[in-house]
Amino acid sequence: MTISSRTASASRSTAETSIDIAIAIDGSGQGTATTGLPFFDHMLSQLGRHGGFELRVDASGDLEIDAHHTVEDVGILLGSCFAEALGDKAGVRRFASIAVPLDEALVEAVVDLSGRPFLHYDVSPPGQKILGDPPFDPQLCEEFWRAFATSAALTLHITMVRGKNTHHIIEASFKAVARALRDAVRVEGTGIPSTKGVL
Repeated sequence: MTISSRTASASRSTAETSIDIAIAIDGSGQGTATTGLPFFDHMLSQLGRHGGFELRVDASGDLEIDAHHTVEDVGILLGSCFAEALGDKAGVRRFASIAVPLDEALVEAVVDLSGRPFLHYDVSPPGQKILGDPPFDPQLCEEFWRAFATSAALTLHITMVRGKNTHHIIEASFKAVARALRDAVRVEGTGIPSTKGVL
């Protein structure tokens, strides 16, 4: 992983999952993920690529029961690492928004590195699972983003403007959040961007 002052890594083990994550905020967009869920791996790689991060996620979980634990726990640990890597957020732009298309799908993401965890998730794909081995339930994406936003202590709004293909909608949402985060974490000053003096 590229040497950077904004890096973090952590491990988390429970009776349901075992996860290792490393992130460099100022990376080269190299994202790799191994979770046992191929579509989720692809989305995490998109997050690294379009966020401009270097991201490594290694996770194993009780997929024989359900993918929920793995997806949510990755969100928890990734959010924690993201917050640690940002540190005191001195000089960051803080606010960012973008609308990202993928063919017929269009998804908007709005981010505030506020220190206040909040998720607004208004994404309603048709509902079918995304093919793979095992198939991926798109409803789990809301759980991932809620866990991430809570652990990262940021405000995140994800809104589907339009879309018909579930894969396109979910991928557009990950790309949108990635690009919004990339913009929000950009250093453009030295002070804390808050009248409180802390984020």
